[in-house]
Amino acid sequence: MSHIVIIQGHPTAGGGHFCHALAEAYARGAAEGGHDVRQILVAELDFPLLRSKRDWEKSPPPAIAGVQDTIARADHLVIIYPLWLGDMPALLKGFLEQALRPAFMSGTSDPGGNWKTVLKGKSSRIVVTMGMPAFVYRWYFGAHSLRSLKRSILALVGIGPNRHTLIGAVEGMSEAKRKVWLERMRRLGAGAR
Repeated sequence: MSHIVIIQGHPTAGGGHFCHALAEAYARGAAEGGHDVRQILVAELDFPLLRSKRDWEKSPPPAIAGVQDTIARADHLVIIYPLWLGDMPALLKGFLEQALRPAFMSGTSDPGGNWKTVLKGKSSRIVVTMGMPAFVYRWYFGAHSLRSLKRSILALVGIGPNRHTLIGAVEGMSEAKRKVWLERMRRLGAGAR
């Protein structure tokens, strides 16, 4: 059994978007697979944006402190968001800045003197939806924001392997194709992948 945390990065609260349906399908599959599943709904958290290094070094607001504990207990993180202006929505970026503060990430050394961060050894799945075809995002734009999230945020704090799923052309997607994607998410959840 794995402890899975789904970070729902769609900035609209209350559901109703394909990102929400994907998260629910993944959660359903994970529960069917016998995994412990928690969800963090970024749009429902109350936190300010960080505006200085000094703010970043302070203690987090209560909403963030609670989810830091949830993230620390996870074996596998699933981050789901729509591509907005070529990147993750600002609210999700603001959440990651709040949650991954130095005090939370500061490592400890084990008896052998090896440095270890609180997220070392966790894996992730990043699910990105977009209006353009996924191959255009990947080949023409180089999936730059996805690469930045994987390398400059997740790998930097010790999370890996970092897998991804890109879902393109969502606005014109048929109901049958949506069902195929939801089933894929359910299967990924069952396997904690």
